[in-house]
Amino acid sequence: MIITRTPFRVSFFGGGSDMAAFYRRSTGAVLSTSIDRYMYLSAHPYFDGSSISLKYSRTELAKSAEELQHPIVKTVLMRQGLHHGVEITSTADVPSGTGLGSSSSFTVGLLHLIYAYQGKHVSHETLARTACDIEIEDLGAPIGKQDQYAAAYGGLNFIQFFSDDKVDVTPLVITPACRTALESSLMMFYTGEQRSANDVLAKQRTAVLTEDDKFKSVQRMVELAWEARRYLENEDVSAFGRLLHVAWDIKRSLSAGISNAGIDDMYTRAMEAGAWGGKLLGAGGGGFLLLSAPRDKQPDIRRALHTSKEIKLGLDRGGSKVVYTSEDF
Repeated sequence: MIITRTPFRVSFFGGGSDMAAFYRRSTGAVLSTSIDRYMYLSAHPYFDGSSISLKYSRTELAKSAEELQHPIVKTVLMRQGLHHGVEITSTADVPSGTGLGSSSSFTVGLLHLIYAYQGKHVSHETLARTACDIEIEDLGAPIGKQDQYAAAYGGLNFIQFFSDDKVDVTPLVITPACRTALESSLMMFYTGEQRSANDVLAKQRTAVLTEDDKFKSVQRMVELAWEARRYLENEDVSAFGRLLHVAWDIKRSLSAGISNAGIDDMYTRAMEAGAWGGKLLGAGGGGFLLLSAPRDKQPDIRRALHTSKEIKLGLDRGGSKVVYTSEDF
């Protein structure tokens, strides 16, 4: 048996600039971090040697990869030439559709798993680039590239997206004290809603392509990513948190589906209780609300949002990893 562990991510600034509709016209930039919540995938030879067993939120048993219903698994296995004789199981720390990049973490983790199962070493860059090809080109998802790179590389990164499709991942070098302060300032609450990002992102992509004010809004979000990077390099976590509020106001203007009355109410209560700023993670419409707040205000924020489940949040330093290999591999 082989098991891979691939982190989920939190995107702080620059979301939307990782989509081709934007970076083909202007260089994109995202500031994000992987977190200590993970996607686990395992592979084991299937006992009859001829079928494929797949277990996720449902169970599939197929004679070949071509017969699988799960589009990502089907595409990965066919790309890698693994057509039968394997059992694959997935488990995640948080549900899908919650804004933590779970789909891309699944794709990256599955690719890593199959490479390892076939006895092949693979780089972070190959994992990220191939996952982008699968999700965006093969499957036509209206998404960007940041999630795949965040999951593959891991850590706190400043990621740029260029018109020639080059992606540059720069680890953010900050002091241990700043890292601790950043981590302790972050709070994450579940809105109680799951959603597919595709509809929201498809509308956002169309808006960026056709509406000049929306394109300029994403350009401003890229500028904020650069500002946020400087704040962390200068150890100013409170300014970083307040900048999240600025970015959230801009993001809400991109599409009507990004927020709703319930999310706006949660955010308002958190701000009134003393948060510096925050944002809804992912494309919008549901999932997790991220907040940045001073430690002394966090008990007040928890009381203000007591009906919402809080998820403890830690920063992850690594990317996708093989965490277990049995002796027969």
